[in-house]
Amino acid sequence: MKLAKIISLLLVSAMTTGFVMKQINSHWEELFNGKDLNGWDTYIGPDLNDNGKPINGQPIGLNNDPRHVFTVVKMNGEYVIRISGENWGAISTAKEYKNYHLQLEFKWGALSWGQKKGKKKDSGLLYHSVGKYGADYFAWMRSQEFQIEEGNCGDYWGVAGGVADIPAIKKSDSEYVYDPYASRITFKEGGKEGRRCIKGADAEHPTGEWNTLDLYCYGDTSIHVINGRVMMILYRERQTDNGRELPLTKGKIQIQSEGAEVFYRHIQIETIEKLPAGLVSGM
Repeated sequence: MKLAKIISLLLVSAMTTGFVMKQINSHWEELFNGKDLNGWDTYIGPDLNDNGKPINGQPIGLNNDPRHVFTVVKMNGEYVIRISGENWGAISTAKEYKNYHLQLEFKWGALSWGQKKGKKKDSGLLYHSVGKYGADYFAWMRSQEFQIEEGNCGDYWGVAGGVADIPAIKKSDSEYVYDPYASRITFKEGGKEGRRCIKGADAEHPTGEWNTLDLYCYGDTSIHVINGRVMMILYRERQTDNGRELPLTKGKIQIQSEGAEVFYRHIQIETIEKLPAGLVSGM
């Protein structure tokens, strides 16, 4: 059988079984070294009351973590990142990245705090992160959000000026759902459609099990994938800055602390020269 036919069959298999192939001869950079948070910065916003309002407005700040919100712990024989969720904030890579495939695994813990107590557990992967710390909700940099929240993993949020065009259909006056065959809608803070687009599928494992997240970014296009299933494709990614629209195609990577205990492991990234053909057939 010719090589091209073999590759074609593998792509079809990946799309139908939900398995995303790692690229042949890929060169992964490990973002989590399995020991500590070397290569990451922490930022924690101000203390919040149970309604999510700042108590004194003073951020705890950069690389200052008195409550140990971000730690590395041993779980079932391996070291993983624990985010307690007690304060709103994030760990962020020291470096910026563009044109990449990022992969990580996450699962929920048991704890929740403040306004999130007893509600859906929440975190998030914020990519193409730029600008100042605390720009959104006193805790996060301007970015695009790959939502990590119970039942909503794969949603999009524009954070502090992040903008994207996403094919979507209107579900209600305030909700839009990804549909690869729909017209593209601009999602941004202050826009009439808002800054959230709901994922087009559901692939999250039950709470307590590990999930695999894959994010593909190339140029101004990104693909959100959960457990091998495409949640959505984002186009014309950009940012609003003092009334101007500017490109947003690279930046740091943040992982949120947002009121819930969550664990992360196997965080790795590789440079790509194009988006995987099997995932973008609807482009």
